Amino acid sequence: MIPINLPKIGEEEVEAVVKVLRSGIVTSALGAGPMVTTFEKNYAKFAGVKHAIAVNTGTAALHMAVVAAGVKAGDEVILPSFTFVATAEAVVMAGGKPVFTDIDPETYCLSPAAVEKAVTKKTKVILPVDLYGWPADIKPLREIAAKHNLAIVEDAAQAHGATRSGKPAGAFADMACWSLYASKNMTTGEGGVVTTDSDELAEKLHMLRTHGEKAKYSSEMLGYNYRMPEIEAAIGLVQLEKLPSFVASRRAHAKRLSEILSKNERLKRPVEPQGGLHSWYLYTVRLMNSDAKERNRILDEMKKKGIGAEAYYVNPVHLMPYYLNSFGARKLPETEKASEQVFSLPVHPRVTEEQVVDIGKTLLQLL
Repeated sequence: MIPINLPKIGEEEVEAVVKVLRSGIVTSALGAGPMVTTFEKNYAKFAGVKHAIAVNTGTAALHMAVVAAGVKAGDEVILPSFTFVATAEAVVMAGGKPVFTDIDPETYCLSPAAVEKAVTKKTKVILPVDLYGWPADIKPLREIAAKHNLAIVEDAAQAHGATRSGKPAGAFADMACWSLYASKNMTTGEGGVVTTDSDELAEKLHMLRTHGEKAKYSSEMLGYNYRMPEIEAAIGLVQLEKLPSFVASRRAHAKRLSEILSKNERLKRPVEPQGGLHSWYLYTVRLMNSDAKERNRILDEMKKKGIGAEAYYVNPVHLMPYYLNSFGARKLPETEKASEQVFSLPVHPRVTEEQVVDIGKTLLQLL
């Protein structure tokens, strides 16, 4: 079976972990051990911002950023429903209310027009998601945020290597949140990062990461235990160096797949945004004029042939029992339509060129 995603780990990562274990420094009380500190410095440079705060999961990154943005009980956060549930979880954990808003059918990212309509006096944050590695269109969202005095927290969990207007994904947000989970374009096993250009937000994020402390045993605010271990940071340093080659491989695979799949007019292929680059975390196609039953049949047949194609977000968050019961029903027609028609194909670096051709030809035959 060709899995939909698979981390690419080499001897360099193994050696880095062993080095940490032999050093005896496996973590730091304030989350600022030597490996973590170096990783943060390098990641900030990669992300094109002043600060990177490393944490233990992407969900922790989202939660901290939403809290740092000032979200509290009664505040509303505008976000897509077509995303992994962690995006909404972070809002609820902070005490806020998720306001699920529809997507642009071309990009699967938040629709700026829909966001404008969703803003109320209670809105505090706009939380766009760079879905599948396609960076959200931040410019119109920035204009909305400026008009209503809102913060932008960008969920860049899938966007390592993506760019928008010549800058890395997340560079135009007040804060961007990244996941380093095993399936992502680079990994530390688990792990996450918050990036920001704001000195004030960075100071707050550092305290939130470690029990609200600036110094040991002196909590200045409510905080959490979201530290990144030194072992994860050591892996991250190696993976960050390899990331350009990983993304280049994904890009080449995506280009080849698009060439092959162009022969079927029912398949809507992903394209890169104007003035930007896709990270190709997932190569996601749309089977036009179909329903979930037909899409799922195709997926089942591909898996029988050893290809791990997957449909992500088949249950949009606003339809999940907890969120539906807690925050009420919302009509999101583009979200629900996409959830029944899209599916993703493997393009990760461990896929070979021959396998890419086989994936494309197999899908064409099934259609």
